[in-house]
Amino acid sequence: MTIARRSLLAAGLALPALAAASAGARAQGTTIKMGSLKLIHSIAPHFYEKFAPAGVTMEIIPFESPAECKNAVVTKSVDFGAFGIAAGILGAAAREPVTIIASACDKGMAVVARKDGPIATLTDLRGKRVAIWPGSTQEVFILERLKMEGMSIRDITAVRVSFSEMHLALARGDVDAYVGAEPAPGVSVASGIGKIVEYPYSTPMGALNMVFGAHHDTVANNPALCRTIVNIHRQASEYAMANRAAMIDMAIAKLGQQRAALEISAPNVDLNWKMTPLMLQQSHIYADHMLALKQIRALPDFATFFETRFSDELAKAA
Repeated sequence: MTIARRSLLAAGLALPALAAASAGARAQGTTIKMGSLKLIHSIAPHFYEKFAPAGVTMEIIPFESPAECKNAVVTKSVDFGAFGIAAGILGAAAREPVTIIASACDKGMAVVARKDGPIATLTDLRGKRVAIWPGSTQEVFILERLKMEGMSIRDITAVRVSFSEMHLALARGDVDAYVGAEPAPGVSVASGIGKIVEYPYSTPMGALNMVFGAHHDTVANNPALCRTIVNIHRQASEYAMANRAAMIDMAIAKLGQQRAALEISAPNVDLNWKMTPLMLQQSHIYADHMLALKQIRALPDFATFFETRFSDELAKAA
């Protein structure tokens, strides 16, 4: 069988399911509310309109923090949301009705220090003021990396700073370093203020970062809508990854950042959608770390926290 013929066959098998999903979306309403973060590795939703079925429009609602976006899903203020795995696990461990139906992004984080300062490696953070956003994915990563280096949070002075303020805090000298999310690291490097100490991807959690969530009720009562949005998310993520210039242009338009900074940030972004076995394994490891750190009192019920069928269906049809 030729490649073209196999592709046509796969497309033909996928069409009935996707058509039904699109019909479900139209039956649900013409507008889908999508929560997104003000970060370049949360840029995929801004491409959704390009791939939405006829009659369906997207309303992208930006949030400052992952917890805020997750909470909007839980309260049904939005239909779906992309947020850090930490926020999702925190909610699921507290038995909040949040279900992960797709992956969203790997990478997108960095440990950044002043360019003119003495910090060159992670161990140089000892005794320094380090900006960390509590409850974030980055917090668990830096705690694990410190542990790997024979250190703990007690060896640094942790300063609570939001992602959008980290570069400014570093520039003012309020902190000596930060554990941030793109595009802040790109901004710090491009401006000459900061330097990358490391990308903290050497733990067993790999580069796991953001996930795509829905309310339990949405998954149970409107699976067609879930299929539609996961397919839109797949197309948007693949398009942005294949067209870095378009990703950067969109980030300039939506985030208001300078091109030079985003050119540095973009290679540190891996937009994705598949709930792969590796992603699930790393999520379990991540939850174990959160439990050990007493950030959660119990592990999530993974049987309800993860729903892989929409991702699996798309992967088989691709």
